[in-house]
Amino acid sequence: MEARENAAATLFSLSVVDGNKITTGAFVAIPPLVMLLSEGNKGKVVRAGVVPTLMRLLTEPGGGMVDEALAVLEILASHLKGKAAIGAAEAVPVSVEVMGSRSPRNKENATAVLVHLCAGDQQHLVEAQELRVMGPLVDLSQNGTDRGKRKAPMTSIKHIRYYRFEKLNCRSFEL
Repeated sequence: MEARENAAATLFSLSVVDGNKITTGAFVAIPPLVMLLSEGNKGKVVRAGVVPTLMRLLTEPGGGMVDEALAVLEILASHLKGKAAIGAAEAVPVSVEVMGSRSPRNKENATAVLVHLCAGDQQHLVEAQELRVMGPLVDLSQNGTDRGKRKAPMTSIKHIRYYRFEKLNCRSFEL
């Protein structure tokens, strides 16, 4: 448990200090820390305030840490407090934007974050639909890597369609 707490603190420290960003990515320090986080420290990381820092990494010019930030956000989005913190950080527009990127890995991770945020949350679901998420979801489910196809399951598309058609009684659907 102490090792996981140290990993969480280290990840947070690395994500905050500008001088460490390039070094951290270059020496592949993030994956082992993320693995430790996935074993039970999600709540502690969220309480430490890492979500706003990760969101800044997604939107900063140059985007040198986008892969790493998305990987951590994907893990945190599976935790109730993580989902709430990420949703409060207005991650839906950023996730939809990243889904249109060239990097297959970023598309997959952004989709996973979005699926977590939209699961059971009508506000995020409507926001994603208004941002025209269907196009990137369909593209990923048809043309993505095997992992991408798993991350953009037709069930997530059906959830959006269900909400659009059934809940709002709409007669048409825009991609």
